[in-house]
Amino acid sequence: MINESYKKMLGAKSVIRELSEYATARGKEIGYENVFDFSLGNPSVAVPQEFTDEMIRLLETEDTMTLHGYTPSLGNPLYKEKIAESLNERFGMNYGPEHIFPTTGAAGAIAHAVRAVTEPGDEVLAFAPFFPEYGPYITGAGLKLSVVPADTDTFQINFDRFLEMLNEKVMAVIVNTPNNPSGVAYSTQTLTRLAQILKDKSEEYGHTIYLLSDEPYREIVFKGADAPYVSKFYDNTLSCYSFSKSLSLPGERIGYVAVNPACDGAEYIVPMCGQISRGTGHNCPPSIIQQAVAKVCGMTADLSVYETNMNIIYATLVDLGFTVVKPGGTFYIMPKALEESSIEFCKKAKEYDLIFVPTDGFGAPGFFRMAYCIDTEKVERAMVRLRQFVSEVYR
Repeated sequence: MINESYKKMLGAKSVIRELSEYATARGKEIGYENVFDFSLGNPSVAVPQEFTDEMIRLLETEDTMTLHGYTPSLGNPLYKEKIAESLNERFGMNYGPEHIFPTTGAAGAIAHAVRAVTEPGDEVLAFAPFFPEYGPYITGAGLKLSVVPADTDTFQINFDRFLEMLNEKVMAVIVNTPNNPSGVAYSTQTLTRLAQILKDKSEEYGHTIYLLSDEPYREIVFKGADAPYVSKFYDNTLSCYSFSKSLSLPGERIGYVAVNPACDGAEYIVPMCGQISRGTGHNCPPSIIQQAVAKVCGMTADLSVYETNMNIIYATLVDLGFTVVKPGGTFYIMPKALEESSIEFCKKAKEYDLIFVPTDGFGAPGFFRMAYCIDTEKVERAMVRLRQFVSEVYR
């Protein structure tokens, strides 16, 4: 008999993927340059040349077993060493290679981290707006996911509701900053208060509440934004990272868990992740990619276009009367729709070949997400179309 739980999931296809597929099909009809597709967060800037050069060097000079053989179950030692060195240099931490576990992107990192600090039946809290895939990551581990409603004025943490929902069954809290879909970065003030609450409640409940920091957009931070490193605020933090955005390598699926060395049980968590891999069939990211990223892990692609695009879109939205919080990073912006139903708003926008994502599934009904990882020239043309849409439909 097939697994009914997974069978039911077949009917819950990602709205983002559906819209992206629609945009691709529409592009075949009218030319993709005429479809203003803001659906999918696929990086649009070139991979650093240094990464390409290192891949070529490895392929031309290293023996095949070094390149393509099995890595140790806890990851390539050079990769782990270079990640630790980079984090320590940039954020004033004291990671060692023993605190780094290579994963297949941030998704793999979260899946390992959440299993390492919980038991089936425990509760995990996330803050809206949140990445919808947290659902399968967390429920797939036998856990209960509860979502704290959003503070829609700022998209910082809604602390009143957080304190109402925090209880003895909560073993982990997950944050995503800078945030998908809002683009907002949690401020120093927000993280300071969050850390104090977690410290106080851990003491009150008699067990550690771990903080899982989902941070694939950590390097995409805009001028003037307050976007500090989460692990600096709370010892019991596991950072979940991906190079998908910083190096424009989403298809390579390379990331890591970084366990704060001051974390309770820090000496066990990375080895435990190795055992979690045995049960999930994870078994390490590709060997050659670990080696290549080790060479460039302190670099980024040229990410400046994202801020350029954000400023163009934000100015247009404000001029058109949208309610919108200005992003501090990422390549997303999340305005409030011009009618109560963001789903209906996005359907009407499709008639103008504007592909927006309603954020009901992100825990923020009434808003929509624009992923502006596209060419600036196309962003500018899209803003002309957006003005036409708003004028004809809502004026």
